[in-house]
Amino acid sequence: MAGRLILASASPRRLDLLAQVGIVPDAVHPADIDETPQKSEVPRNLASRLAAEKARAVASGFAEDFVLGADTVVACGRRSLPKPADAAEARDCLKMLSGRRHRVIGGVALVCPGGRVVVKSAVTAVKFKRLSRDEVDAYLVSEEWRDKAGGYAIQGRAALFVTEIHGDYNNVVGLPLALTAALLTGAGAWSPAREG
Repeated sequence: MAGRLILASASPRRLDLLAQVGIVPDAVHPADIDETPQKSEVPRNLASRLAAEKARAVASGFAEDFVLGADTVVACGRRSLPKPADAAEARDCLKMLSGRRHRVIGGVALVCPGGRVVVKSAVTAVKFKRLSRDEVDAYLVSEEWRDKAGGYAIQGRAALFVTEIHGDYNNVVGLPLALTAALLTGAGAWSPAREG
């Protein structure tokens, strides 16, 4: 019998996305790790590393189970944008994204029973229109930027900023669903026929 599926994430968005396609983790145990980028670390490597570190941190207590970790990085060029600590930092992120294309990188990692780790990533290209000061001010007041990579949530008011998107929309929300489902199915952690 396959082990349980443990989600190593505090994100309600990831839980909602999984539920949307019928994947219901048996338990949720958020990982507490340092998410600071390493020196010269490119965004794709950062997303993959953090996803794997989250999964490994939680897997230490669940040796017989599957542990799924994920991380989302918003990248402008080679720069990884932060989850803003305050409105000023969120404004800086939005000013950087205004009128530009950027990439959203979703890292997904699965620690299997026995300790094998599989890491995958997805990249979605997003273009923002040029944002006016009033639009940025209104978005900051909405508070939607809090706890969001790059300071925005595409599934909220920031949808008004997006003029193009290429790739998995769900990846921008917080989890590349098709990739994640394929990863879980390939490892035997879940199948579409599984109840729940």
